[in-house]
Amino acid sequence: MTPAMILSSDSHVFEPPDLWTTRIDAAFRDRAPRMQRTDGADQLVVEADQVISGIGLISNAGARFEAPETISGQGRFEDVPRGGYDPVQHLRDMEVDGVAGEVLYPSQGLFYFRVADTALMSAIFRAYNDWLAEFCKTDASRLKGIAMINLDDVQDGIRELERAARLGLGGAMITEYPLEHRRYDQPEYEPFWAAAQALGMPLSLHTATRRQGKIRGAGDKTLRDASSRATKAFYPALSMCDLIFSGVFERYPRLTLAIVEFELAWAPHVLTSMDYTYRERHGEAIYRFKGGMRPSDFFHRNIVLSFQEDVIGIRLRDAIGVDNMMWGSDYPHSESTFPRSREILKAILAGVPDDEQAKIVGGNTARVYRFDVARVTAHA
Repeated sequence: MTPAMILSSDSHVFEPPDLWTTRIDAAFRDRAPRMQRTDGADQLVVEADQVISGIGLISNAGARFEAPETISGQGRFEDVPRGGYDPVQHLRDMEVDGVAGEVLYPSQGLFYFRVADTALMSAIFRAYNDWLAEFCKTDASRLKGIAMINLDDVQDGIRELERAARLGLGGAMITEYPLEHRRYDQPEYEPFWAAAQALGMPLSLHTATRRQGKIRGAGDKTLRDASSRATKAFYPALSMCDLIFSGVFERYPRLTLAIVEFELAWAPHVLTSMDYTYRERHGEAIYRFKGGMRPSDFFHRNIVLSFQEDVIGIRLRDAIGVDNMMWGSDYPHSESTFPRSREILKAILAGVPDDEQAKIVGGNTARVYRFDVARVTAHA
């Protein structure tokens, strides 16, 4: 039997087409992201003519069950589920799906971590954070928004993190993988980790947010291929190792990092490899932890993984740690479990003890993002 309280650690909004053109700082208005219809389909465009992506794969909730053959990168805004951009309808859709509360990430916004102009990217993020905070205020006990933060300028990132906390947002996402020469083991990020810990803001690495590389979309100049999707956990795993091996979580023991929409089963091998490297390759793992701690100990204390349907990962939960696993629906994207989340959870959690199920489908998410369980369970 599926636990009564289900919380999604990874759901999404779908930004309305005029969000950036109406809200972005005036200096960037002529370069703001916009939706442009070409040959009957809507595409996301930024700057003068840089096509980021079509919208089909980020707006097709339910199609995988009813008409999977219709799923493609092509789509039109009028076909986007209204709950993506209307918070009242979003809450109704949660009730249809049997989900009591959600942690909310962007849809279009994921792609804007690849905008080359750092000032423009920061302006895009500020406008989005303002809109998301308003969206979540419709029911702040059930909707926890995740701010977008640009760390090209660390002090600017700290200011936006502090502003996001004042807006009432529940956490912050940073690029899953920064520019190669500015990976997360660099000391320049220390003030940001300190600020996140002091503010109690969990940080996230979400799929599709690499700072470098080609922009995902359709056409010759994109990173849209099966190989990159099948191996997508590689980049957040590198970032996680950089953070652990450089001692970030030793210095900031209350800092929480969520690795989102990369599933689970990759983690046990990486944990084993981290501990082996630390133990056997001293020259490669220069930083030595206090108190006999191992890299995997910091994973189990400071890191959580958000997944959707990883049956193999569920089997490996003793190695991953039940306290480190959070389910998410990915609404309203094409891979979403909506509107059959409870049915799917019942299947993939078959045989898992009730207390472990309760943590995986809601308890861990409530702990990390400080959901008021008493208020949320009224909607369970």
